[in-house]
Amino acid sequence: MSFLLGENMSGGYGGADILKGCTVGVEKGEIAVIVGPNGAGKSTAMKAILGMLSLREGRVMLNGKNITEMSPQARVAEGIAFVPQTNNVFVSMTVEENLEMGAYLRNDGISETMEQIYTLFPILKEKRRQAAGELSGGQRQQVAVGRALMTQPSVLMLDEPTAGVSPIVMDELFDRILEVRQTGVAVLMVEQNARQALEIADKGYVLVVGENRYTDTGVNLLANPDVRKSFLGG
Repeated sequence: MSFLLGENMSGGYGGADILKGCTVGVEKGEIAVIVGPNGAGKSTAMKAILGMLSLREGRVMLNGKNITEMSPQARVAEGIAFVPQTNNVFVSMTVEENLEMGAYLRNDGISETMEQIYTLFPILKEKRRQAAGELSGGQRQQVAVGRALMTQPSVLMLDEPTAGVSPIVMDELFDRILEVRQTGVAVLMVEQNARQALEIADKGYVLVVGENRYTDTGVNLLANPDVRKSFLGG
């Protein structure tokens, strides 16, 4: 069983199921990506795992513990950190204040973790006194990821982390995500840039209309002719 597992998840908003028996999971020290066309249920699967969507069927397990009935706040306390696609920084606060906000559940000293974040994202140390709202899109994403890491999570969930950034910034963000994986954190992310995401993924899930269409390693999915033709542009 994966360290974090959303298993046979079915559910949606109102009467209709968006997820239909969907399963996604990730191990510690691994990157798993969820890709697929618009409306496939990618972000909905993330919300279900985070507890922002009630499941009609299925369960969510974290390190062998059933967290299906837990609130999102309780799941965060269990070690899950989530970075939403938009509105993911406090724009009027400085970079450093944003990072400090990420440690709100902690009762210990945070200076060591702060330095780890600055080592991972050097530009944030340079701009630590600057308001987050004055930063570029890519720098804001680094703030959002850094704030999530301030909780010292066992799982980092990212919803479209490269949305709206340039290819150069996307590559840089993916490099940082690879570094996060090396610390032993489990990384689960939804990405529109499917080819680039699968290139760094240990595991990939291709969702179509709320169902698993393909599940394999990132390398194998990139090499799969059906996946390439249908989802990667040939």
